[in-house]
Amino acid sequence: MQISDLTNLHAARHTGKIALITGGSSGIGLATARRLAREGAIVFITGRRQSELDKATADIGHGVTAIQGDVAVAADLDRIFTTIRNAHGRLDILFANAGGGEFAALGTITEAQVDKYFGINVKGTLFTVQKALPLMGKGSAIVVTGSIAANQGTPSFGVYAATKAALRSFVRTWASDLKGRDIRVNLIAPGVVVTPAYKSELGMSERDIEQYLVDVANRTPLGRAASADEMAKAMSFLASDDASYITGTELVVDGGMTQI
Repeated sequence: MQISDLTNLHAARHTGKIALITGGSSGIGLATARRLAREGAIVFITGRRQSELDKATADIGHGVTAIQGDVAVAADLDRIFTTIRNAHGRLDILFANAGGGEFAALGTITEAQVDKYFGINVKGTLFTVQKALPLMGKGSAIVVTGSIAANQGTPSFGVYAATKAALRSFVRTWASDLKGRDIRVNLIAPGVVVTPAYKSELGMSERDIEQYLVDVANRTPLGRAASADEMAKAMSFLASDDASYITGTELVVDGGMTQI
């Protein structure tokens, strides 16, 4: 098989599949939506801000429909899945990607912060998956966005890390719950990927980010941070038939940072 044949094969990897990406208006979610559209999927993306969804739709350019909604709000989730049901009657791929976090050291953590991030990352992901299942048939795939933070002790990042650890636990349980339904569920644990959230949620300046990336390069065998598209490639793989015998697992995509 020639290289051109492999390229065409990957380009058709998800042809005709219906995919939903929550948190698809920026960062890893946007990169995944862009890749899935190129690979032939009919893509739906969600996000809380309509202006960002409009930008993402224009960026992707084809094969995508944006639905404004907050995964932490049950009525929004119902509306999202009703839209997909009415348009196509099924869902083949779910990327439960919406999430967020911020720095807060022990002693300064507020109840509002805990409610916010457990609401989005844990409750939002749980009910996204649960409400998607009636639309998902045999051969469908669910990919959840976790984080290497779940297995680390990063200072001032405990609430976020705990939410991602909960998702890893959920994926194990869901793989058992879905036994016999031929619906696979896996989690991707990204390493360092600089996204707009580094500034908007983490409050990092350009200088902060530059210094952090130097540290990451020194601690990572591959000597650099990742691109959002490198995460999208891994997510596309887990959702594809190439991963047909993989479920309940965590795929760490971190350039080796946590492996040494």
